[in-house]
Formats: sequence, structure tokens, C-alpha cells
Amino acid sequence: MTAVTTQQESNLLLQSVLGSRRFSNYWWATIVSLGGTGFFLAGLSSYFKVNLLPVGDAAQLLFIPQGITMGFYGIAGLLLGIYLWLLILWDVGGGYNEFNKEMGMVKIFRWGFPGKNRQVEFGCQIKDVQSIRVEIKEGLNPRRALYLRVKDRREIPLTRVGQPISLSKLENQGAELARFLAVPLEGL
Repeated sequence: MTAVTTQQESNLLLQSVLGSRRFSNYWWATIVSLGGTGFFLAGLSSYFKVNLLPVGDAAQLLFIPQGITMGFYGIAGLLLGIYLWLLILWDVGGGYNEFNKEMGMVKIFRWGFPGKNRQVEFGCQIKDVQSIRVEIKEGLNPRRALYLRVKDRREIPLTRVGQPISLSKLENQGAELARFLAVPLEGL
């Protein structure tokens, strides 16, 4: 899966943005759900004195304090797992960037959490775009992102949140977009 896939015609540039449906989110949702289930079953096993786990014998644990603690951690893990699976289901952060020269419009669309503001949309005219800004921050919490700088000094993020994309991909996407919109590329 790629972070941003680009589809370009002569007057239209469409970039799809990957949201929560990344491999790492599937991985962590699975691990947390399995771990939470194991802890919860261990807590239940110690309460009912019947082994509900295929590995080990949790029925030998005392319910207070070990069993109740395992049950609490199991419930917390299951709730976190449900949250992660719902993020994946709703594809929070996913969407697209559309740059249409024919209509002279830019449209940024992202999916959010369910509710009245589930669809997050931003639109402006291409003539109001001042530049494309590249932000590269290395260190403990690296950040590599593209921003659309509008004339009223707002900066709209164009890339996904999460894992930073490679420098070469970021530079190529920024240069392609700046060339398409005929605006300067800042930050390199």
C-alpha cells in the first residue's frame, strides 16, 4: 500500500490518501485484541476455576488479586482493540486531494469520526494557492509532510498522518504538485 497514489490527466490531478487502513494498524489491532482476549479469559478462568485458555492453567490463579487484575487488563485490551478496529472500519484520515485546472479548484477531502462532521472538506480556487511547502523534521519524532499554503496564510496538510514517507517520495510529490499548479516549492 502506498501513502498517496496519484492519478493525473492533463487538467486534473487526483491523489488518494491512505488513512487508518494501514498494515501496522491491522497488526496492532490484531495483537491487542488477542492479548486482551487472553487476559480476560485468564481472569474468568480464575473466577470460575475452569481453564478457558488453551495454553497454561489460569484456573490455579487466585481471583483476588491476580484474577481480577488479569480481567481488568483484559477488558482494557479488548476496549482498545475495538477502538482500533473501528478506526480501520471508518478509515479515519483517508480521503483524497483533487486539483482541477479546468474548474480552477482545489478540493481536499478526509474521513473523520462518525457524527455530523464525519466528512472533512476544504476547497479553494487554484489562484489562491501561494505555494507548496515541504516540512522535514528529523529526530525522535520525525515529521515529513507536504502542505498547501493558501494566500490567507493557512497551511492545509496534503499527506497522511503517521509513518513519515521517504524523502525521495516527498520531494517527487511536492515537485509534481508545484509544477502542476505552477507555484513555488518551499522548504527544500
